[in-house]
Amino acid sequence: MADGAPFPFTPAVEAETAAAWAKVKDRITPLEWRMQAPLIAEINRMKREKDAVILAHNYMTPEIFHGVGDYVGDSLGLAKEAAKSDASIIVQAGVHFMAETSKILCPDKTVLIPDPRAGCSLASSITGADVRLIKQRYPGLPVVTYVNTTADVKGETDVCCTSANAVQVVEYVAKEWGVDRVILIPDVFLARNVARQTEIKIIAWQGKCMVHERFDANDIRELRASYPDAQILAHPECPPEVIAEADFAGSTAAMIDIIARDKPAQVIMLTECSMASNVQEASPGTQFIGPCNLCPHMKRISLQKIYESLRDGKFEVTVDPAVAERARAAVQRMIDLPPPVHPARYDLVAAAHHVDVELI
Repeated sequence: MADGAPFPFTPAVEAETAAAWAKVKDRITPLEWRMQAPLIAEINRMKREKDAVILAHNYMTPEIFHGVGDYVGDSLGLAKEAAKSDASIIVQAGVHFMAETSKILCPDKTVLIPDPRAGCSLASSITGADVRLIKQRYPGLPVVTYVNTTADVKGETDVCCTSANAVQVVEYVAKEWGVDRVILIPDVFLARNVARQTEIKIIAWQGKCMVHERFDANDIRELRASYPDAQILAHPECPPEVIAEADFAGSTAAMIDIIARDKPAQVIMLTECSMASNVQEASPGTQFIGPCNLCPHMKRISLQKIYESLRDGKFEVTVDPAVAERARAAVQRMIDLPPPVHPARYDLVAAAHHVDVELI
């Protein structure tokens, strides 16, 4: 019995999933794999049959990330890859706003999410109605919105941003609009971290990611004392005082790049737990040390639910065409910008502008 599905662990399944097993064998027991591998093989078979691809976010568990993911990475990277694919069905192994972003960029494709309850504390912190009120309060100021938001919010946005290019986007819109203040929503910690790297004044919403806001600077100091040689990497959704204690801060993709470049003997990643497990496969010479925090929304996505999603065509994600058109324009403006010169580096210790944000 494979995770609730009647598929046996046969020699054929073992051979078909051998490459994935080689990537996860240090994090999954042989007993667990005998239950997971048959379902992985069946999911991969159904993908071929149904002309589908699976987008697996960095925060997915290893059996999903390495076993069935066709494209792996951060939310925007996954959606961009999906847009290039010829597949007619996209299964989003991530949270709901990511599935919406895939639908925005791939309007002619069927987008499925295995569990519609897979939400996001940051995305749910603000609505399109909130953004409309913000624009009434600050008329004429551009609105930059983090991609970790709903389609409704993106539809009220001038330009989207990622954690990697937020500084670049803020400075771009300030120049294009001829203003010295920019609204950056909804993550207050990302906004504060950006504000310390630019002369543009930032107006911020008070949204937070439940995974990253729980990291504490004192905890980092204790880890530093216990592991003095470890390189500490933090996501810019962490509080600024945590960023200040880290050696490097950046997006999930940037953290992966820095590990590949520096090949540290030990690394501490201040982000979601599964990311370290997934990155470790590509960096066998690096020891990954806690802490990490689990995202309960990401963990709603399982192999069984992905299997049922493909089997039954559920749960389809739709976006109102008018909203999608406006949201697509905001995302596309960001995509059309050149890559930042120093992507995803939040060097707050050396930052020249130690200023705070104006809270809405």
